[in-house]
Amino acid sequence: MTATANELKPVLVFDSGIGGLTVLREARVLMPERGFIYIADDAGFPYGSWEEAALKERIVDLFAKLLVKYDPEVCIIACNTAFTLAGAALRAAFPQMTFVGTVPAIKPAAERTRSGLVSVLATPGTVKRAYTRDLIQSFATQCHVRLVGSQNLARLAEAYIRGDVVDDEAIMTEIEQCFVEMDGRKTDIVVLACTHYPFMANIFRRLAPWPVDWLDPAEAIARRARSLVPQAADAVHPDNLDFAVFTSGAPDFPTRRLMQGFGLKA
Repeated sequence: MTATANELKPVLVFDSGIGGLTVLREARVLMPERGFIYIADDAGFPYGSWEEAALKERIVDLFAKLLVKYDPEVCIIACNTAFTLAGAALRAAFPQMTFVGTVPAIKPAAERTRSGLVSVLATPGTVKRAYTRDLIQSFATQCHVRLVGSQNLARLAEAYIRGDVVDDEAIMTEIEQCFVEMDGRKTDIVVLACTHYPFMANIFRRLAPWPVDWLDPAEAIARRARSLVPQAADAVHPDNLDFAVFTSGAPDFPTRRLMQGFGLKA
């Protein structure tokens, strides 16, 4: 049974900051009939500095409030750290809700690599999580996978997205371990396992010591969400949606301007 225009529920996109806009951008292309609510947990950013138990509890508690307030059709967790840590807990706590997660794109990287050398550029939390190791064990045992947990790149990306100048040397310090040479072979794919990172892909390409494929999972996440969201033949895009909510309650002017650029009221 298809939904009608006035029955359409919004799609909720959740991230620790503003990096999930990469996923939002792709999802809106595929679901133009839907309204979107973007949730940025900037009060908790960056997630990499949290103890796992406390962060999981925070995320589940946030969704207890968000689901009641906004009643979305589907929730896209556009954050590797959040989903690899709390995805199972969210599905257990809210079985009536559909959650689309973000996990490191290790499987497609293993399928595409020619050299067999793949790097995963992520946050420290995503790197150390058993979920990530299980993906490697399941899909990439034939590859040499280097896990690179960057302490500072998410912060640098947030600054860059807002229009600040970022230092090439600081960025190179965070990504240089991605480039591996072994037995005449070189890394040819780097998985961007944080939704903040694709915003800096052009900088990464410029600084890289040789060309690699920077694998952005945003389109695949959006396709998965589209497959789970009912389509409506007579849908009209709602007027009262497409806004961003910041858990701090106080996004600065560059952030509000950025949201407007993405068609969101902040």
